[in-house]
Amino acid sequence: MSIAIEADELVKVFKGGIRAVDGLSLEVEAGTVFGLLGPNGAGKTTVVRILTTVFLPDSGKASVLGHDVVTDAEAVRANIGLAGQFAAVDENLTGLENLRMIGQLTRLGRKSAIERAAELLELFELADAAKRIAKTYSGGMRRRLDLAAALLHKPAVLFLDEPTSGLDPYSRQALWGVIEELVNEGTTVLLTTQYLEEADRLAKVLAVVDHGKVIAHGTPGELKATLGSTVIDLEMANNDAASRVSQLLVEKTGKQARLVGASVELPLEHGPSQVRELLEMMEAADLMPHRLNLREPSLDDVFLTLTGHMAEEPQEGVSK
Repeated sequence: MSIAIEADELVKVFKGGIRAVDGLSLEVEAGTVFGLLGPNGAGKTTVVRILTTVFLPDSGKASVLGHDVVTDAEAVRANIGLAGQFAAVDENLTGLENLRMIGQLTRLGRKSAIERAAELLELFELADAAKRIAKTYSGGMRRRLDLAAALLHKPAVLFLDEPTSGLDPYSRQALWGVIEELVNEGTTVLLTTQYLEEADRLAKVLAVVDHGKVIAHGTPGELKATLGSTVIDLEMANNDAASRVSQLLVEKTGKQARLVGASVELPLEHGPSQVRELLEMMEAADLMPHRLNLREPSLDDVFLTLTGHMAEEPQEGVSK
């Protein structure tokens, strides 16, 4: 197994003593998608900025393709592409002009830049809009143009910081397909996301990040298996009944329940064998559900159990 990205005990402290990254370590296998999963404020973006040489770590080490991000930053930058959370395109240039400009900045050569730009505009379904000013592009089109710019010099490693944030479902699905094609061609991708579905579909390995630390690591399947075989979904008569049932189930099982309005979700270690016992307990408390459903665990359930909150919930006082 070849390691493309490696980080060892990275720490980044911002003004006021905020530890945005707090002893974070990871290894990314070449030719795979590695997912950093966590809420806004977990430290994901700060990790990406360290690995792409934008920030210097306060302590710890990191390398990309064997190049140290501090002592060999120029070599790192020559081998990576970066697409941030917001499309970094010049709105007053056309799509084609944006890519040609990137080609000049990366010293690709005029002919090579033109050929590569045409290839990427086709790949990202932007060829028909190539000569349109970028400010006329939709959000999805700008995001695809930004990703094309990150790929112009054919980087071996691509960093994608919440690449589908703010996109509509169609654009998100299309971008996922492009990312999968890139990986099939050998590109290594480090992806940050707060979308559980995205992480489940794309990432071979995930690191769940919270408050600047990796709190869990493994394949999506391995992480879901830590919860047991089943999640019980209960729909109660009203919010008050749901709250009472949630408290009752947490006290009984010791597991973290998810409460959304009149619905309660709870992972079960022993699956269906526990259901009868729980129903008898709810009946004794006069809190029977209107609806009951059993399903396999999701990454949503994993994240809630690990952190006590949902992935989309912002955490105050911690840098992204």
